[in-house]
Amino acid sequence: MIDTHTHLYAEEFDEDRKEAIQRALGKGITEFYLPAIDSESHEKMLQLETEYPGQIFSMMGLHPCYVKPESWEKELEIVKKYLDQRHFPAIGEIGIDLYWDKTTLDIQVKAFEQQIDWAIEKDLPIVIHTRESFDETFEVLERKKHPKLRGIFHCFSGNLEQAQHAVDLNFILGIGGVVTFKNGKIDQFLNEIPLDKIVLETDSPYLAPVPHRGKRNESSYLDLVAGKLVDIYGKDFSEIDRITTENAKNIFKMQ
Repeated sequence: MIDTHTHLYAEEFDEDRKEAIQRALGKGITEFYLPAIDSESHEKMLQLETEYPGQIFSMMGLHPCYVKPESWEKELEIVKKYLDQRHFPAIGEIGIDLYWDKTTLDIQVKAFEQQIDWAIEKDLPIVIHTRESFDETFEVLERKKHPKLRGIFHCFSGNLEQAQHAVDLNFILGIGGVVTFKNGKIDQFLNEIPLDKIVLETDSPYLAPVPHRGKRNESSYLDLVAGKLVDIYGKDFSEIDRITTENAKNIFKMQ
């Protein structure tokens, strides 16, 4: 299995990071993809990639919650510098978040569009963070339509219509702990989305699946997400594992 979205460098893992990674490896998770947040955490993230070559891979990008009036342009310069220096499997996590701050929508859109341009230029997938902002996110994606524009709607929590819109725009859905929540709702329609449009993720340390809901999430819980997909799609575990792993490898195309 591949955890396509985990913040293993987060301070929540400072006490037992190695053990958490070992637990995940023990569960058969072979690769971990780390989304970038902002320049404060780049070093920690890239260091972890160095420690686990061929297993941990860093993305690069500016998270919408860290698009601040006083620093976003400088932050984007740092992102661009990294993207020009070396290869990354994706630009992420990027997008629009209107849950925490609606006042920065205009600069969030500018930062999102700039990073999409770089992804198209470098032929890289993007990993999208969208919270209370599906309409705004789709507006940007429609405006930026391009044959090379592709990626993952990370932590997808929208409705069926939004899921189909994402797929129509050449994106696949990152499915994590929300699929196990009673009020998560996505389990009610997910089987209408083809399994080849799904990848697994934890978003750890956030959004732990049931029965760990409310506690720290970790990559070893990815099997609980896959287990829920067994019920939803009516396929056995090894089939869910095989297809979602193949999907992740196709998206990230790591050499």
